[in-house]
Amino acid sequence: MNNKKLSKVISYALRHNPSRYNLELDGEGWTSIENLLENLCQRRKEWKNLTQANLELMIEKSEKKRHEISGDRIRCLYGHSLKSKIIKEPITPPDILYHGTARETAILIMKTGLLPMNRQYVHLSQDLETAIMVGSRKDSQPIVLKVDAKGANSKKINFYHGNEKIWLADQVPPEFISKVEK
Repeated sequence: MNNKKLSKVISYALRHNPSRYNLELDGEGWTSIENLLENLCQRRKEWKNLTQANLELMIEKSEKKRHEISGDRIRCLYGHSLKSKIIKEPITPPDILYHGTARETAILIMKTGLLPMNRQYVHLSQDLETAIMVGSRKDSQPIVLKVDAKGANSKKINFYHGNEKIWLADQVPPEFISKVEK
């Protein structure tokens, strides 16, 4: 079983196009594991014997921790681009978070702040290494921005837990953002 391939397909289905897989998500992004398995098994011969245990193993082996299972339900933790917003509970973030981005984009962000763009939430990293890795997907010499999450949170900017390395926010105004100097 190719866990990476399975993770990507499930992420696409749950984050971006549940209707293509005949899935219905509730307000928090949960869907029935039984329904997901049934639809995946119909689409690919290699997954005809896919079980919940396979999904649990995929989640356990994943470095990025994109999914979670609760009872007979599964969801993606972050990264959604669906029109109806996935409801998250605001929680107090760490004092500082980071955002890795392309050099060109950093200039715009410093003026307008961080906006979710094509996603439901702004994605922030809990550590510098993750921010650099994310920024490197867009630029060979990414810029890392430092977010004063404590200050923003004190001004009623909501933050949400994505996973152990990723935090989410509705948006972050520019006054809470600075460049990390190398």
